[in-house]
Amino acid sequence: MGEFELIRHYFAAAPCAQGGEGVALGIGDDCALLELPAGQQLAISTDTLVAGVHFPAVCEPALLGQRSLAVAASDLAAMGAEPVGFTLALTLPEVSAAWLKAYAEGLERMASQCRLSLIGGDTTRGPLSITVTVFGRVPSGQALRRSGARPGDALCVGGYLGDAAGALALVLGERQAPSELAEPLLAHYWSPPPQFALGLALRGRATAALDISDGLLADCGHIAKASGVALEVNLAQVPVSPALQAFLGRDAALQAALSGGDDYVLAFTLAPEYLSCLAQLPGAQVIGRVREGQGVTLLDAQGQDITPQQRGYQHFRETP
Repeated sequence: MGEFELIRHYFAAAPCAQGGEGVALGIGDDCALLELPAGQQLAISTDTLVAGVHFPAVCEPALLGQRSLAVAASDLAAMGAEPVGFTLALTLPEVSAAWLKAYAEGLERMASQCRLSLIGGDTTRGPLSITVTVFGRVPSGQALRRSGARPGDALCVGGYLGDAAGALALVLGERQAPSELAEPLLAHYWSPPPQFALGLALRGRATAALDISDGLLADCGHIAKASGVALEVNLAQVPVSPALQAFLGRDAALQAALSGGDDYVLAFTLAPEYLSCLAQLPGAQVIGRVREGQGVTLLDAQGQDITPQQRGYQHFRETP
């Protein structure tokens, strides 16, 4: 079987490539065709992952399949969009049936979880890199954006932070841990679940939102800049998981939560009248507030400014 036949076998024939709601035409033609109901807008986002920069050059392809789709799909959740489809562009140093089979299996698991249909893509030869473009739909005017936060709003997050950053030493084989600690951390690194239910619940309620990919403080800075406001983060309210605390200790766990990145948990702002809805959003909690001004400030338990210089971290960054 030649390389193009292999690729068609493992992707075009996959269950996730057989169409779905909103997909009028999927793989097999020059373009896919998507159908949007009246009054809906198309949400589109693209993510490129490069070996040695965004993931370890040597890793399990099934895990990579899960991760490569999950991190792209998280952008749809952050906009309050419902998933429709995705395209996949693979650059491969060589064509391996075993690698393609395992990668496709991981991709299929995440596609099924996210209810996303594979609708097209491309392949070429070169250093390993993966580009995923995701498509979703959202009622016109209801997309969650970064630019609506207002003074007096609460700053919230959708769950524990720092688990993926804490898992990095495990991913790289630099540390070991008992399975009860390692497994939840590694699961969040390799298979971060896009928070679609939360994004949908925040439509018409959140004044601003995004998914945390570069670290809490760095990404809160994007909301602050887009909205023209200042955000205050209370260190004591930043949620870290019991597994992360047991693995790193409290102080290092908080550092991972603040600037480690790769969380793919939603950060959002809520007007005071909607704070009661947090009780119906599992894992969501207030971590600070929006005020007049600019930038992001980290406060300790006494209200003192302890904002660090390091706001975010990019894993596997190449040194010059």
